[in-house]
Amino acid sequence: MTEEQIRGLLEKQRNFFKSGTSVPVAFRIEQLKKLYAAVKKYEAEICAALTADLGKSAYEGFMCEVGLVLSEISYMLRHVKRFAKKTPVRTPLAQFASRSFKQPVPYGNTLIMSPWNYPFLLTMGPLVDAIAAGNTAIVKPGAYSAATCKIIEKLVTETFPPEYVAVVTGGRAENAALLEQKFDFVFFTGSQAVGKEVLRRTAEHLTPAVLELGGKSPCIVDATANIKLAAKRIVFGKYLNCGQTCVAPDYILCERSVKDAFVSAVVEEIKTQYGQNPLENKDYGKIINRRHFDRLVGLIDKEKVIAGGNADPATCRIAPTVMDNVTEADAVMGEEIFGPIMPVLSFENFDALVDGLKNKDKPLALYIFSNDKKRIDRVLTELGYGGGCINDVVIHLATSEMGFGGVGESGMGAYHGKTGFDAFTHYKSVVDKKTWLDLPMRYQPYKSKLYEKLLHFFLK
Repeated sequence: MTEEQIRGLLEKQRNFFKSGTSVPVAFRIEQLKKLYAAVKKYEAEICAALTADLGKSAYEGFMCEVGLVLSEISYMLRHVKRFAKKTPVRTPLAQFASRSFKQPVPYGNTLIMSPWNYPFLLTMGPLVDAIAAGNTAIVKPGAYSAATCKIIEKLVTETFPPEYVAVVTGGRAENAALLEQKFDFVFFTGSQAVGKEVLRRTAEHLTPAVLELGGKSPCIVDATANIKLAAKRIVFGKYLNCGQTCVAPDYILCERSVKDAFVSAVVEEIKTQYGQNPLENKDYGKIINRRHFDRLVGLIDKEKVIAGGNADPATCRIAPTVMDNVTEADAVMGEEIFGPIMPVLSFENFDALVDGLKNKDKPLALYIFSNDKKRIDRVLTELGYGGGCINDVVIHLATSEMGFGGVGESGMGAYHGKTGFDAFTHYKSVVDKKTWLDLPMRYQPYKSKLYEKLLHFFLK
């Protein structure tokens, strides 16, 4: 689309929102039901597109993308009537006689920009929340996941009129043209570098934005952990989608006394989950494109590889790789990995470890495997990070009952479930003042001692 076409599309959506059509809860529910039916109708095509783009099996595609979108729609269908109701709040005595309430209203015309790594989930998940909150939406999927982008465009076009929900495809030119427009709300998922640009552009229009970014998410394994179970769960989370997961454990911080046992358990677990030759496993995915493949291969230090390390340029596949004796000076620690490479670092002093993490950028996720309640409490209360798990990884994002988002360098704002509804909603604070009584103490002239005493009584 050209910038002129995008501008025209947004103008149609502005007029549609001004008509009030998208605001009634009954309309929102109807659209959510239509979206649910469309996702079910195209489930097989969506999973096939995910296989084409990222090598995901149909099982993984449903578990990690399609199924989560369906569950988010179901959650909203159950709760949107309650979410959309005004909420009474206590009224101060000084404002007698009146009632106070918070009125949820949609922002209006929204823009959703999504990435390529979970292209269906990270596009449709925010769209579900936007629809539930009563907004219109222009959706811009990531260009690298071309097959999924195509099925998203097909699904949305068949389900909604473009003046309500529309898809804009393309690359950087379309992204730039979209960010030139004045939306009422922007939702972005992607890299920190692009997130900074989105924030700069939205600031020009004073447009509120949610940014879901990334970062190097640490995973702590201490001496009290169940090592075998920790290895099993970490291998699952690290190599899911070939490591192209924003909340994947980026690197391991393992207590030195159990490090050798942990590394051995990880190597065995890779064989158990992916077979002796993962590159021949049809359920193991691929890197999105050759540029990212080459970047990841460049991060692998062959001298520190104790498992994997082999790659197939023809298919953009890299075997689950483990690097031991890694230090902060290694290239793999200089950037977010976003691939199937697990660097293992060790520590001896837990207090020093926590203090060191305090000096790093706030990650999107942090994980700790431990049975030491004091250590777990320190991680929960002293370290800044978007979210995480105790004795597991990545699963905290797979629920509509908790918000998911980053903090600091890993993002701002959150979504999923009620938090997602809130993200796409403005809450008006309203006082409904009655007319049958009007307390005189607020009016000039301020000469009454009685009114002054009452004022001090009310405002204390």
